[in-house]
Amino acid sequence: MRRHFSYNCKQQIKEQGIRLKTSDFYYDLPPELIAQTPIADRSASRLLVYQRAQQRITDGAFTDILQYLRPGDVLVRNTTRVLPARLHGHRPDTGGALEFLLLKRLDERRWECLVRPGRRAREGRVFTISDELQAVIRETTDAGGRVVEFQFEGIFEEVLERVGEMPLPPYITKRLEDKERYQTVYAREKGSAAAPTAGLHFTPQLLKAVEDMGVPIVDVLLHVGLGTFRPVSVENVEDHHMHTEYYEVTPQAAATINQARANGGRIFAVGTTTCRTLESVTDEAGVVHSQTGWTGIFITPGYRFKAVDALITNFHLPESTLLMLVSAMCSREEMLAVYQHAVQEQYRFFSFGDAMLIL
Repeated sequence: MRRHFSYNCKQQIKEQGIRLKTSDFYYDLPPELIAQTPIADRSASRLLVYQRAQQRITDGAFTDILQYLRPGDVLVRNTTRVLPARLHGHRPDTGGALEFLLLKRLDERRWECLVRPGRRAREGRVFTISDELQAVIRETTDAGGRVVEFQFEGIFEEVLERVGEMPLPPYITKRLEDKERYQTVYAREKGSAAAPTAGLHFTPQLLKAVEDMGVPIVDVLLHVGLGTFRPVSVENVEDHHMHTEYYEVTPQAAATINQARANGGRIFAVGTTTCRTLESVTDEAGVVHSQTGWTGIFITPGYRFKAVDALITNFHLPESTLLMLVSAMCSREEMLAVYQHAVQEQYRFFSFGDAMLIL
């Protein structure tokens, strides 16, 4: 049963030009509301809908998403697939353990990695990960990571599937029994260090229902980096250095979106990664272009959205760049009020948590 809530926020603060601070995006979250495991049925999660024009909050179920779509709209999703990018190695001579987290592929065998503990990862040292995979520390990066050369036979991604672990966010402390539950049902292209979690709520049946009502589903690609989990360490938001991520938007995807917009359809982005991709390839006239590249777009309150009309998303960490992005769709005050409501109603938060639709 859906319930509606409203709050008095008629006078929005004009945040364009205001010097925002990271602490402005803090909210209190009881630890017990952080979802540690996925629910059995992907689409059985709850859905909080925030309608900006009416400033109305509606509590419901994720399958209610169908009630907010209409023929001619477009649902855009990110088809990236998470690599099992966490590896555990040891030195053959001393047994000293080292954890690797793959960040960025440099060539066929070399990756930029985070390592822990860093003091053990000296240049030239060799670590055994399994009978089929060894790692050699080649150099230290400016950011304190390591360039690691992996030695293996065959296809690296196939070796990873056998020996790697899912790089779950640090706030998830329980072991994930089924790796596929940290993948969307439509994940294809391998390359992410984290899942585009808003898409975890969709099932094949729900996606078919979306298409059956005359809403095309368009695929884009953005490989999610670990910068997603890195806290904002500066107090002035504008001083934050945003991480870059690889994206692809095909000519067919761009054409479908542009045609829908020309016909009055709305663009529903599944997740902040899809949102950042679309906003990166859309010009000031609102035309979406086919592009491939790297984006470091940083969306904060005051930003004018050029492509995205509605956003499906999970609930994000306090003081995070993702909370700043969703706040940009209305105002910081409105979004924090919505989050306060979600806490009061005991929604489940973060990657395995419930969903939100911003209309």
